[in-house]
Amino acid sequence: MKPSERRKARRLATQAIYQWQMTRDNVADIAQQFVLEQDTKGVDLDYFRDLLFGVSVHATELDAVFSPYLSRPLAELDVVDKAVLRLATYELTRREDVPYRVVINEAIELAKAFAAEESHKFVNGVLDKVVKQLKK
Repeated sequence: MKPSERRKARRLATQAIYQWQMTRDNVADIAQQFVLEQDTKGVDLDYFRDLLFGVSVHATELDAVFSPYLSRPLAELDVVDKAVLRLATYELTRREDVPYRVVINEAIELAKAFAAEESHKFVNGVLDKVVKQLKK
């Protein structure tokens, strides 16, 4: 598995999670739409699906993991930030094969690519606290 294939899977999954959060459409339909309509060359599609389906199934649990470290109520959190935090928290809690430093770095890059200008700092701060809590 090439790291670049997983990076591309995370980018695609972030966009799909965002769409799911906004529309609450069927996740299988969103996954199929992305595979058909997006450039999936060099994307680890299995990992993309795992992230998308995993986040959608476990969203409430994931929110409970990172919510204590938010500076505002979950309901006020930017939708892109929420997608990035959910994806990263899913990897931190369910994908033990991925080192936490990789998860945090990838989440920062996703926030830089898709979120508001300073979001990457916010995401980094929240995930640092999540990791400290998980390591206890």
